[in-house]
Amino acid sequence: MKTGFAGALNVYRTMAHHPALLRAWAPLRQHIVKDSALGPVRSELVILRAAHRMGSAYEWSHHVSRARALGISDARIRSMAGTPDGEEGVLAGAVDALFDGARLPSHLEQAIAASIGRQAVFDLMATVGFYSVLGFILMTFDTPIDQDVVDEMAEHPI
Repeated sequence: MKTGFAGALNVYRTMAHHPALLRAWAPLRQHIVKDSALGPVRSELVILRAAHRMGSAYEWSHHVSRARALGISDARIRSMAGTPDGEEGVLAGAVDALFDGARLPSHLEQAIAASIGRQAVFDLMATVGFYSVLGFILMTFDTPIDQDVVDEMAEHPI
């Protein structure tokens, strides 16, 4: 794992204190990050909203960087910390519902399923759960934001 996804980031240096958990984490991470029915853009928007709701500076800044790399504008990124419109509003509402009520209300579940499919509903919930657990770990152990992301945020603040 050190030569793969877990080699460079502080989050995995933190998680390396529990190697068995990090090994178990890898397959779910693969699905959430790479193979989600949400697709890469929607997935990043969901992660940004979850990071905002958690108050996780590490996740927020790292996923601002990832969202930018996908071509998501700073305005769209900023909207995920506010009150976005359109599809972003539906996604943000779904994340908020999971944080606030631990479930998706039927109108949101049906809207997401009709728009992007039933599997995307499951993947949205799994993404929020995955990044919530990750936020708990990062914030509990005060994991520092990686220097390249610190530099990017200083050079191009959101």
